[in-house]
Amino acid sequence: MLNHPTYEKLRIMKLLGMAKALEEQTSQAIYASLSFEERLGLLVDRESIYRDNRQLAIRLGKAKLRQNAAFEDINFKKPRGLDRSLVLALGGGDWIRQHNNCLITGKTGVGKSFLACAIANKICRDGANVIYSRVPRLFSDLATAKADGSYRRRLLAIARADLVILDDWGCIP
Repeated sequence: MLNHPTYEKLRIMKLLGMAKALEEQTSQAIYASLSFEERLGLLVDRESIYRDNRQLAIRLGKAKLRQNAAFEDINFKKPRGLDRSLVLALGGGDWIRQHNNCLITGKTGVGKSFLACAIANKICRDGANVIYSRVPRLFSDLATAKADGSYRRRLLAIARADLVILDDWGCIP
């Protein structure tokens, strides 16, 4: 059987995860013992995982997080005064769905930005849209957007986000 036309049709239909999985299945003998339904199920699972990963990459790219911080990497053992249950609740994201706000304060260098990025990363993984911006940069971008006519579009993008993180608030007059 010629598989090349099938691979091409899958690519044309933008089923890239399924095409890659089919190539794997035809090249490895381990899949020959599986039934049609099992192999089809594996193909569909791979496509689903591929799409989920792609959407996550897009959300993380649009978020433009300052640090590559994972929620699971938050260290509660350091004496920074973090309330474990509160941080875990923030990672759950219920406060976002309830349209509440969160303000992270503390001394310089204690990890406020890391914590914000870690929470944002978790919120992105849970399927929400996040925008991260340093306040001085945001104000500069908004001034530029006002000058070039994209101000309204920029504000709409911010309004559409499920979570907006404003970092370094008050550092620059």
